[in-house]
Amino acid sequence: MHVVLYAPEIPQNTGNIARTCAATRTGLILVEPLGFQLADKYMKRAGLDYFSMVDIQVMPHFEAVMEKYPSAQYHFASTKAPRSYAEAQYGPEDFLVFGCETRGLPESLLKRVYDRCVRIPMRPDARSLNLANSVAVILYEALRQNGFPGLSAQGQLTGRQDEAAPWMDYV
Repeated sequence: MHVVLYAPEIPQNTGNIARTCAATRTGLILVEPLGFQLADKYMKRAGLDYFSMVDIQVMPHFEAVMEKYPSAQYHFASTKAPRSYAEAQYGPEDFLVFGCETRGLPESLLKRVYDRCVRIPMRPDARSLNLANSVAVILYEALRQNGFPGLSAQGQLTGRQDEAAPWMDYV
């Protein structure tokens, strides 16, 4: 699975998305222009120590992505999309494409790929969700459809003795 961010503007969002990609073994492609430097302290803080766990590529323009991966299946997230992200069928090597925080994906692109556009249902008077949240929602649906490949489905207690919180008496 791959997440593509088209001209992301906010470093904290990209850092959070990088962390999600690292935790899910998902590649991350950033399409220029970027609204920040990759070494930005806010992006690093949001991604914490996960950057070594994610494959990040930077591409000069979206056409470069499509040239490098010509046979890939692309899904384009947009509030202007004709159907819900939950109606799409995702494959294990698919590309999930998201626009920048303030403008989304360009309409010139959306017109060419409208049949592959998906949206997250929300109330009509809300403009959009936060980009990092949108990526997480759609990425996890795509991973769910593919059986969460390579991911652990079960957690494990550490055996560490934590100081009990007062509310624990009621659980």
